[in-house]
Amino acid sequence: MSKFGTENSTTEFKRQLNDALEKEVVAFLNSAKGGDIYIGVDDDGKVVGVADSDALMLAISDRIKTNIQPTCLGLYDVYAEEHEGKTIIHVVVTRGTEKPYYLKRYGQSPAGCYVRVGSGVQPMTTGMIDQVYAGRVRNSLRNIPAPTTLKLAFQQLKIYYQEKGFEINDAFLHNLDLYVPESERLNYAAYLLADTNSISIKVAKYAGTDKCDLIENQEYGYCSLLKATHRVLDKLEIENRTFTRITGAAEREQRRLFNARALREALINAIIHNDYAAEVPPLVEIYADRISITSYGGLLSGLSLEECLSGRSMPRNRELMRVFRDMELVEHLGSGMRRILNAYDSSIVHISEHFFELRFPMDERALEIASEGTAESGAESGAESGAESLRLRILLLLQATPLSKAELARELGLNSVTGALNRSAGALLEQALIERTLPNKPNSRLQKYRLTLAGRQWLEFGGVLEPDAVGGSGSE
Repeated sequence: MSKFGTENSTTEFKRQLNDALEKEVVAFLNSAKGGDIYIGVDDDGKVVGVADSDALMLAISDRIKTNIQPTCLGLYDVYAEEHEGKTIIHVVVTRGTEKPYYLKRYGQSPAGCYVRVGSGVQPMTTGMIDQVYAGRVRNSLRNIPAPTTLKLAFQQLKIYYQEKGFEINDAFLHNLDLYVPESERLNYAAYLLADTNSISIKVAKYAGTDKCDLIENQEYGYCSLLKATHRVLDKLEIENRTFTRITGAAEREQRRLFNARALREALINAIIHNDYAAEVPPLVEIYADRISITSYGGLLSGLSLEECLSGRSMPRNRELMRVFRDMELVEHLGSGMRRILNAYDSSIVHISEHFFELRFPMDERALEIASEGTAESGAESGAESGAESLRLRILLLLQATPLSKAELARELGLNSVTGALNRSAGALLEQALIERTLPNKPNSRLQKYRLTLAGRQWLEFGGVLEPDAVGGSGSE
């Protein structure tokens, strides 16, 4: 029997790309669950493969973007997969929230609107079209005007896109659906991605296992949601300490407190799927035994818990999904929850009417090693006895952009440039993990620091900063 099984209400096989593609995508958008289209697979599930998959994926994306309305950017994904030594194209389509979707050529009529019934596609009647239109979600970020009359700037967002190789032109904001439909007013998604806004992700840290003893309360935001996301990811990287045991013969056993990939996916999911219309941002809480990541909004209407846990995606904010996908913060629709549940069981998921929370317990093996007194905080040894690594924090901050010492101090929450900051920066310069932007003018007031290639490789591959090589902990 084929690995793919048979066609059903959520699965469609196509031996090759044909004129029915848009009709089938529309049907899945108008359905209760969305679905998957596999191109390069026979009707009986046999893999036949495709030629020139890159060109085919571009053609598919262009046809969906051009020929279907309302816009469904962020509600579908197109990527190549390898099966039985052959390449196929997988088109993932989530259920849309602005139904009915229709073929642009025929408009919102029975000739343009389709729905999935069993393993086939049927045109919608006028009555069905009216019914789903009446139930359309109207409080999506795209339809809500930005809550400010001030002019919004998008320099941060443009820099992120330019760094990914995208061309920035006059239609940049329109192409990202950052305007209210049929209006020249920016929408709420634009507000979230603007250089300045009132949205902040709160990260709270407690001494114990409850909320009685708050020891740290930080706000990451008031800037582009992309920048805020990277800053919270850096914070989680610091909190996710590594513990090492020397096992003999120059071998070491290393364990992190949390699965780094699952933690990353959980934060990004919380940010993308949060109900910002209620003006309640995502929340990260760090306890002595766990990390909790919470988004507001609960499960989206029409999506069951079982479907959510199986990886069936239904983006609450398709505009954000599209941007985060462009930035490669999201790999494929629905892939985040699958990665999380590959590392943890479903008991970490806690859902109420208004909140979706994931509670990540600390790794027992890491705690066992930590109790033996061989802890490494992030990437440094026990010389700092588990304290946050200032040098690691500097490296993480310099990932995004060069910074001066004053800017580093501000990002680190320091009132001024301290002796510890100077010593750490000097040690990282000696190790060639960072470098000056003006090497011939070390004392210039315009001097900044940036990661070297060695520094980026160190962060990527998780190297170890030896305490004697980086200046130790020192004192003021």
